[in-house]
Amino acid sequence: MLTYIHIMSSPTLPLSPKQLDIADAALRIIGKQGIAALTTATLAAELGVSQGAPFRHFANRDEILEAVALRVEELILETIPDRACEPLQRIKGLFEARAKAIGRHAGIARLMFSEQFALALPRSASTRLRNLVLRTRAYLLEALQEAMARGELRSDLPAETLLPIVMGTLQNLVLSRSLGQGKESDVETLSNTLLTLLAPPPARR
Repeated sequence: MLTYIHIMSSPTLPLSPKQLDIADAALRIIGKQGIAALTTATLAAELGVSQGAPFRHFANRDEILEAVALRVEELILETIPDRACEPLQRIKGLFEARAKAIGRHAGIARLMFSEQFALALPRSASTRLRNLVLRTRAYLLEALQEAMARGELRSDLPAETLLPIVMGTLQNLVLSRSLGQGKESDVETLSNTLLTLLAPPPARR
C-alpha cells in the first residue's frame, strides 16, 4: 500500500476548469474507443453539450489533444514517489501508484505505449508523452543504482542492464490494468516478486 510513500506534487495545469473537463472527457473516449473515435460528435456526447461547446474553450482538435497530453503529464507525475523515500520503496510505490492511475484512466496507456496514437498527436503533445517515459526510466535507474549501492539489489550486473527488466514489468502491468485485468493486490505481489528476483544472492557458506 502507499501509506508510507510520499508522492511528489505535480505542477499546476495551465488549463481552466472547463478545459480540464474537456481533456478528461477526451481521455475517457481515447481509453474506451481509441484516438480515432475522438470526434466533435463523440466529445460533445461525452460532455453532454452541443458540438460547438468545446470550441468555446479550444481553437481546434489539436489544442484539445495538447490539453489531453498536459492532463496525462499531471496524472503521471502524481505517481512518482518523492526521492526522499528509500529506493526500494520508490520502485514499489511507483508500480502501485502507476497501476492505480491507469486503472482510472485507461487512455493514458493507449497514448503512451502506442506508436499509432503517438503519430496521431500534434508533435508537441507526442514529445511531452515521450519525455514522460524518459523521466520514468531515469527515475527508476536512479533508484536501482541507489539500492545497489546500499547492497539491497544484486550488483553483479549494472543497473542499466536491470532497467529494461523493471521497465518491461512496469509496462506489462500498466497495459494489463488499462484492459481491466487483474486486481490491485496483484500489483504488490508483482513488485515484491520483481525485487526478490533482483535481490542479492544468498551468501555462500
